[in-house]
Amino acid sequence: MPEPKTELHFHDAYTLTVAVALSAQATDVAVNKATDKLFAVADTPAKMLALGEAGLTPYIASIGLYRNKAKNVIALSRIVLEQHGGVVPLNRTDLQALPGVGRKTASVVLNELGIEPAIAVDTHVFRVSHRLGLANAATPDKVEAQLHRIVPETYLAKAHHWLILHGRYTCTARKPDCAACPVADLCPSRSGLMA
Repeated sequence: MPEPKTELHFHDAYTLTVAVALSAQATDVAVNKATDKLFAVADTPAKMLALGEAGLTPYIASIGLYRNKAKNVIALSRIVLEQHGGVVPLNRTDLQALPGVGRKTASVVLNELGIEPAIAVDTHVFRVSHRLGLANAATPDKVEAQLHRIVPETYLAKAHHWLILHGRYTCTARKPDCAACPVADLCPSRSGLMA
């Protein structure tokens, strides 16, 4: 996969930020079902604020933690509109200052938009990194630091997606498909996973 991309549906920095914020502890498929309808009516901070928390909730009720996410999306939309002129700030400090946007979400947004090569460590990246022997740290931040030290700069922007997609479709949590794995011959965990 020479040009991996996020599987979330978006059309600009604002819709990407909202989609990624909604994706915490939810599948991209579930988020896309919700945001396809949501973004048809509210794809800007002003439209989202007009929708309000009560109007937003029915669109995202199928996503886990939707009440808290609705509060965060409305709050981040207000800040983007009032403090940033309606444009999502595309630097790590200002992005992470938005409600519901932590390091992982900011990394996904900055990486996907080609602003900063970043590796957001979600459950897939964490699992695959450990299984492949690329990392051994106990926290996502430490795994991220380990990956940044070993991934060549030319591959850094794509590594995030490669690891996520590999973990989502091949090196799954419960039943990894080692027979179909293109790096099985390099995997130190393969024999234990196939048992």
